[in-house]
Amino acid sequence: MQYRSTRNFATTVSSAQAIAQGICEDGGLFVPEQFPQLSWQDLQALCSCSYVERAQKILSLFLTDFSEEEIHSCVMQAYTAEKFPGGPAQMSLLQVGGAKLYLLELWHGPTCAFKDMALQLLPHLLTASLRKIHSDKEAVILVATSGDTGKAALEGFRDVPGTKIVVFYPEDGVSPMQKRQMVTQEGANVSVCAIKGNFDDAQTGVKKIFTDASVCEALAKHGMMFSSANSINLGRLLPQIVYYISAYCDLMKNGEIDRPGKPVNIAVPTGNFGNILAAYYAKRMGLPVKKLICASNSNNVLTDFLRTGVYNRNRPFYTTISPSMDILISSNLERLLSDLTGSDTVVRTLMRTLRETGSYCVDTETLRQIQNLFWAGFCDDQQTRTEIHDLYQSENYLCDTHSAVAVQVYQQYVAETGDQDTPAVIASTASPYKFADSVLAAVSGTAPEGDDFEKIAALSALTHTTVPAPIAALRSKQPRFTESCTPEQMPQTVLRIVGAAEC
Repeated sequence: MQYRSTRNFATTVSSAQAIAQGICEDGGLFVPEQFPQLSWQDLQALCSCSYVERAQKILSLFLTDFSEEEIHSCVMQAYTAEKFPGGPAQMSLLQVGGAKLYLLELWHGPTCAFKDMALQLLPHLLTASLRKIHSDKEAVILVATSGDTGKAALEGFRDVPGTKIVVFYPEDGVSPMQKRQMVTQEGANVSVCAIKGNFDDAQTGVKKIFTDASVCEALAKHGMMFSSANSINLGRLLPQIVYYISAYCDLMKNGEIDRPGKPVNIAVPTGNFGNILAAYYAKRMGLPVKKLICASNSNNVLTDFLRTGVYNRNRPFYTTISPSMDILISSNLERLLSDLTGSDTVVRTLMRTLRETGSYCVDTETLRQIQNLFWAGFCDDQQTRTEIHDLYQSENYLCDTHSAVAVQVYQQYVAETGDQDTPAVIASTASPYKFADSVLAAVSGTAPEGDDFEKIAALSALTHTTVPAPIAALRSKQPRFTESCTPEQMPQTVLRIVGAAEC
């Protein structure tokens, strides 16, 4: 299978080249030329497989230039019992408002966030890709994070030979626990830097660096090349397709899916549009999905777009208790537009308009397709707190601030459509202990006192739940990284960190 730029369909590359490169030279994102198809019989066959086996089979459909042995090696190294105790992609069944909700818990990995599902695999895919394209260059991984991607990428690439990783995060735009996870990160090849701005500033800065010829030349002189661990990288996106297909197979096994083609709804808390795009790609492969429910917080640029066809980032930016969704420029939306319009010219025009004016509007046919595929809603911080409180009171289930947004918006969907009989899969994206302050306040109804770890202990005592080992271990770790810079300083900061700055 070949991959092309969203902004230029004429040039195609292999999956190895796409993963190694991260982003297209024209600033576009790599997308598959076509989607492999899964029949009902294929899904039935996957039911008897483990998660690792499902990942191997699904990824092999996209990574056609990888051998079976290469894919097997990558997957086996990523999804070990040590990294994912109890197994990846676990599901919990809740009864909410008369509807069955299957919470797809994607956070049982080493950093307690769903990003682990892809970022434990990406380093192995990347290093294999570099070998396949016969590159002897050291890969410099640039990451912009709103909280979870940074730690997951740092942990995934820690001490991986032939790589260096630099993570930028918004100085005041991550939770205290997310920050502590990043700044205490171990590894000789890792670096972390705060930026004076929000996530969109960090993401825009990283994209500019990727396409800055002078920076790329400076790296090349030192035997290095850029790549990415954000969901703009194909190697990050493809593994996310797997867990939606795997969840459907698990519902087939438990009898929830009792006839061929029975659909599910999938609700995803969404910021950069990568996780829900993976669900859309699963649907494009033939997974029976009725509605993709896009859940936003107060930064509801995606809700407005999916409802109206107008994307407008010229609006107030809110710092919320679900910080990983505090995003106004959703990069992966470009991939959806590429697929729906089938035109690189249209995508180039829309992205140029967004860059120049901060907004764009899609045509009537594209909007019709979007509304047929997606339902969108949002909720504010108070609604999020209420949802966390109610889930704990009614179901004895402790939920993080992002997953709660998805549950709340799913209930909005049911209230508007009456569709509570379709089985619902909710992407649960983080451990509640990554946001202990907010979750404790929501559950207890009072403002918690004490430092981060006192709040974690209080949440555990109140709810009789166990603190995840990776979070408990942070108490004894000391910060390693204290640097900050402006968005304008990011290029030189990167070159200095990796040892490629001119004297």
